[in-house]
Amino acid sequence: MSTTVSGKSGTWRNWAGNVTAHPVREVAPASVEELSAAVRKAAEDGLRVKAVGTGHSFTATAATDGVLIRPQLLTGIRRIDREAGTVTVEAGTPLKRLNVALAREGLSLTNMGDIMEQTVSGATSTGTHGTGRDSASIAAQIRGLELVTADGSVLTCSEKENADVFAAARVGLGALGVITAITFAVEPLFLLTAREEPMPLDRVLAEFDELWTENEHFEFYWFPHTGSTNTKRNNRSAGPPKPVGQLSGWFEDEFLSNGVFQVANWVGRAVPAAVPAIAGVSSRALSARTYTDIAYRVFTSPRRVRFVEMEYAVPREALPQTLRELKAMVDRSTLRVSFPVEVRTAPADDITLSTASGRDSAYIAVHMFRGTPYRSYFTAAEQIFTAHGGRPHWGKVHTLDADYFAEVYPRFGEFTALRDRLDPDRRFGNDYLRRTLGA
Repeated sequence: MSTTVSGKSGTWRNWAGNVTAHPVREVAPASVEELSAAVRKAAEDGLRVKAVGTGHSFTATAATDGVLIRPQLLTGIRRIDREAGTVTVEAGTPLKRLNVALAREGLSLTNMGDIMEQTVSGATSTGTHGTGRDSASIAAQIRGLELVTADGSVLTCSEKENADVFAAARVGLGALGVITAITFAVEPLFLLTAREEPMPLDRVLAEFDELWTENEHFEFYWFPHTGSTNTKRNNRSAGPPKPVGQLSGWFEDEFLSNGVFQVANWVGRAVPAAVPAIAGVSSRALSARTYTDIAYRVFTSPRRVRFVEMEYAVPREALPQTLRELKAMVDRSTLRVSFPVEVRTAPADDITLSTASGRDSAYIAVHMFRGTPYRSYFTAAEQIFTAHGGRPHWGKVHTLDADYFAEVYPRFGEFTALRDRLDPDRRFGNDYLRRTLGA
């Protein structure tokens, strides 16, 4: 039995608190049939429909003034096919629950982002990714999906069935329908050894190609107002497991990376002039460490300090120059940036609107502490990123529109034509999609 629920004030807010919406009603369907019925009923009432996950997007991708679909009852594993190496899960399943369930079965996703709070459908629809030399985003690991379209019918998609929809809907922005189930490629559970160590930014940029070539998963964090980074290299390991000790893990991951960092950001927000000094201390706070654990525990880490984020994918070869320009901009400005800049990579994939579609990519993510003015920083950063043909993460702050996307995505027209066919009345539309995909 589906439940119709409403928030206390009828207001929905995202995780960062920078997006709000006022849906007419909220529905939590308990089956695909109930979800189809909710879409048909919305059409009868002339209302638009959006599904929302855990609200980890910083854009209004999921905002609606119509019917808000909450998929919390559509969770769990439907089917494991060990022969094919796949697992089919309900769309509302949180990544953290999927990771634990897969590990119990001796299975794992090949790559992960750095948090696992999101639902599988929310994470894939916005192009969530980690870092990888050979392994790509979470959406690139999809082998099939099930979609409720604007007329309430259920479409099954894979490379062999509705292949055009499959090519687009893996990163579909919620514009083509409501995903109800996803089939992922999985592999036997494996261990990763993480090596974290501080390194000067100049050295990281000079040796970036080598660091990328020599490691399966390389990423680094640059601390603005400093010349310092913290690097992380993750590579497969034969074991044995040597997880981070409970006490040192609590001290570094909770006390320093979350607790002290939260206080430092409070101080920086109250006294912006103190930010460069705080950044210097932050960049030296985390010491080098090496540990080995099952993959998802190494890929992900807790993120309790709330922030607003912009992230762009640039061609991988443009990364060193782009970051040097970003640093020069911060150095000559009056900006005070208390959050590190995160840099990751992904190989080219074949998904229509993936940020890595058709090109090897490097990701540069800029953040500001929640409640701190961010527009001047993000505007200046965005000008640098777009000058390099950057593509913004679909779930993170950006100011671009369909005209820009038509330039940087060679297959943009394929996506919009498919949307015209599947959702001619824009049942799944909203203001954000009107800007990014066009009317």
